[in-house]
Amino acid sequence: MANDTTPILEMRGITKTFPGVKALSDVTLSVARGEVHAICGENGAGKSTLMKVLSGVYPHGSYDGDIVFEGETCKFRTTRDSEERGIVIIHQELALSPYLSIAENIFLGNERARGGVINWAQTNRQAADLLKRVGLDEQPDTKIMDIGVGKQQLVEIAKALSKKVKLLILDEPTAALNDEDSAHLLGLLRLLKAEGITSIIISHKLNEIAAIADSTTIIRDGQSIETLDMHGAEPVSEDRIIRTMVGRDLENRYPSHTPTLGEEILRIEDWTVHHPNDPNRVVVDSAALNVRAGEIVGIAGLMGAGRTELAMSVFGHSYGAGITGKLFLHGKQVSIKTVSAAIEHGIAYATEDRKHYGLNLIEDIKRNTTAARLGKIARLGVVNSAKEITIADQFRKDMRTKTPSVDVQVGKLSGGNQQKVVLSKWLFAEPEVLILDEPTRGIDVGAKYEIYEIINKLADSGKAVIVISSELPELLGICDRIYAMSQGRITGQLPREEASQESLMRYMTMEKSGATR
Repeated sequence: MANDTTPILEMRGITKTFPGVKALSDVTLSVARGEVHAICGENGAGKSTLMKVLSGVYPHGSYDGDIVFEGETCKFRTTRDSEERGIVIIHQELALSPYLSIAENIFLGNERARGGVINWAQTNRQAADLLKRVGLDEQPDTKIMDIGVGKQQLVEIAKALSKKVKLLILDEPTAALNDEDSAHLLGLLRLLKAEGITSIIISHKLNEIAAIADSTTIIRDGQSIETLDMHGAEPVSEDRIIRTMVGRDLENRYPSHTPTLGEEILRIEDWTVHHPNDPNRVVVDSAALNVRAGEIVGIAGLMGAGRTELAMSVFGHSYGAGITGKLFLHGKQVSIKTVSAAIEHGIAYATEDRKHYGLNLIEDIKRNTTAARLGKIARLGVVNSAKEITIADQFRKDMRTKTPSVDVQVGKLSGGNQQKVVLSKWLFAEPEVLILDEPTRGIDVGAKYEIYEIINKLADSGKAVIVISSELPELLGICDRIYAMSQGRITGQLPREEASQESLMRYMTMEKSGATR
């Protein structure tokens, strides 16, 4: 870390207003040179808005207050202005072109060219050097569509390094990553810190913040509340951060719940699914599970275990090929081979990727709410608009969705509120079985608690709920029973009172020869 004690960045009195909403109010932020500075807050607190002000996404003149970078007051009107000073932001939705190569993406808009002609040898050589620097073992000519999201994050960082970055801003960089990719990314931030590069990281994963951050600034309701020294004499606990984030104690992160179990609603037996592009590859192997009315059943597994593939195949064969096995509803065997048939039979699936598959981000809340069963409010193909507004507004109130109107575009909502719209959509479809895939991914602890309360209410209303989650504490906190998957097989199941992270991990890492309990 440099000896210079002057902050590399100061944001003073930042106020940003949108029509009808004050997103930021007199926010202050000071970032030391060469540190990793975390920003925490609930969904909608103003974290991303603050970083968009800093990076020029929201140009100077559209906000009040001052940005002082390396001792100089800056007036960024575009992201190119901030990048020329060495400030680079990597948004949660990665801005890479899937059809271009890694090298082309790294130097897009910053091409290695002379006289209008790109020097491809230089482009690929410099890209290879940058990939080596971020620890990515890929050829520069590999297309972005052919690498996973974890590697795409590293390409974004390589792109930032090509711009001589001094301050790197990462917005929820590990939200969609598995544990291995997340650990690699955090390790890279440590290496960049050793090189003198300053980082600001926005994250809901408090364990990662504890592991990586030197300082943590907490924003609540558009105001900067406190900055914590993570290496001070007094240890900073996750509960300490949560208390400041939400303005209250969350003594228990999971609401208490006593299940009332009814009859078995869903059962699958000997369920086998093959990969859609490789018929010889089995992704779900002879799975068997059941769920009863009023029951919350979890599915645990490492990345690639087959959890999502199992859920989607049950949901009207929306994933997979060569699907075999038996599916029973209320004890009666049924054949459900399309999504519309699954919905008609009372099965709903809320995808883990709400932004791409769960919601239409350019549509408003009311249209998203009714999308799965428009026929309920239509006659002769014409939607009853008044009824649509009434229904969507009732769900808005019931879910406590933070929005002034159901006419608001869904893409403008925070992650937690988007998830409430996803749940509203499927509840409007009146399912008996609700499969929730990573229902709290990318959501802060306060909003998570609200989602857990909604899940409990769904179970109490007699629905059968299946929850897929990569967070074992979450499954242990909300589920009545938990299945574990490994390499496409269900390797065991445990009731809540017998389950622990250790016992689940044993099942999750069991080889294929392991028996199902």
